[in-house]
Amino acid sequence: MMARLRKAITGKRGHDTGQAMDRQSEVFRPVDNRSVVDAVVQQIEALIIDGVLRQGMRLPAERELSERFKVSRVKLREALQQLEQSGLIASRQGDGTYVARLTGDALSPAMIALYGRHERGFEDYLEYRREIEAFAARLAAQRATDVDKGLLGDCLARQAQAVADVDHAAALAEDIRFHTTVVEAAHNSMLTHTTTSLYELTEQGIMYNRQAMRGSEDAPARLLAQHRDIVQAIVSGSASAAASAAEAHLDFVAQAVRTAVAAARRSQIAEDRHRMNRR
Repeated sequence: MMARLRKAITGKRGHDTGQAMDRQSEVFRPVDNRSVVDAVVQQIEALIIDGVLRQGMRLPAERELSERFKVSRVKLREALQQLEQSGLIASRQGDGTYVARLTGDALSPAMIALYGRHERGFEDYLEYRREIEAFAARLAAQRATDVDKGLLGDCLARQAQAVADVDHAAALAEDIRFHTTVVEAAHNSMLTHTTTSLYELTEQGIMYNRQAMRGSEDAPARLLAQHRDIVQAIVSGSASAAASAAEAHLDFVAQAVRTAVAAARRSQIAEDRHRMNRR
């Protein structure tokens, strides 16, 4: 149904550190010696802007980086110092150099708590996500590469396995990974960075509590089917269909959570009445 999707990967939750570092090192390339330090700085900055290097990622060791860039370790250190002074990377004594936290928090703890106490916060959150994700899906349909499409296929495969295993934690992780991958396939760096905090709220169960949907036995399968619709539209290059599929997905999520919350409220009221009647 969807061309060029990668073979499903099941039963694996990650890759070993060595393999990850090897893949990461491939993105660093030799630089022009005419302006060595500036060239290294600019290349790493570009990788951060493009979301290739993400906050919290560990950079390869100095020796490996100098070999990849084909510059001396002295020049490399100068470049890394500039990046650290700019607040883009951070050195941890005895642990290496990492991409710094760059996106900050979408909301303060006090504001998060406030939203959590008021239904309007939830409604506004999903309304915002609906528009952002439709925009991302539209761009992804226009810009996604074969690699992006393969990664989306991988996400669907892992989510399908989590649903089959009734593994709610894995299903939530794959749900977030899926939406992040769609955003990355849009190839808009501002969109990539601004959604980071948004999905952190989702991952923490703030605004959108996926557990509230567990009362609906078919919810996981329906969410997976909706994700497949989004991917199919992206792979086919239909921007309007991709945006519509993303909107329909968020509409379903909003209604499903509302229904679950209302059912929980009725159940609580019934229990309270029963307790009072027993007195």
